[in-house]
Amino acid sequence: MMRSLRIHRALILASLSALLLILGGCTVSYQLNGASIDYTKIKTINISDFSNLAPNAYPPLAQKFSEDLKRRFQTRTRLVQTSQIGDLNIEGEIIGYDLTAEAVQADAFAARTRLTMRINVRYNNRVNEDESFEREFSSYATFDSSSMFTDVQDALVEELTEDLINQIFNATVENW
Repeated sequence: MMRSLRIHRALILASLSALLLILGGCTVSYQLNGASIDYTKIKTINISDFSNLAPNAYPPLAQKFSEDLKRRFQTRTRLVQTSQIGDLNIEGEIIGYDLTAEAVQADAFAARTRLTMRINVRYNNRVNEDESFEREFSSYATFDSSSMFTDVQDALVEELTEDLINQIFNATVENW
């Protein structure tokens, strides 16, 4: 009985040792930044300042959007930003900044108002032209109509800018 117990323990130890050796030789590799870029081929990016073509747009919106988009690529990729034509090029304009009434009540007043931002983007991938595109991206947020728009505008712009930048980043370098 004692002998079979020793043999059983020896087998368990040998199995565990073999398992540890096997697992020790394995590695898992993944990126947490979300970008799927072949850095051996793609090294530079040019992001032009976005212009504001929306008739009612918030004056600092174009500069804020451009700077936030550049910051996203700077912090989440290893691409070198250049003022010249890069391996990747992004340019565009803000084409919509619109308020619309939502949830009209019985007294004909809107309970909520929607702010919609629309951005037109031209993306040129000089390494893989098949991935180039021109596309419109949009995002919206609603707020209580009893609030003054000027009181909530900064927070809404921050939220919409973040969402639009996520959409553009996903479409250009995440390849989802």
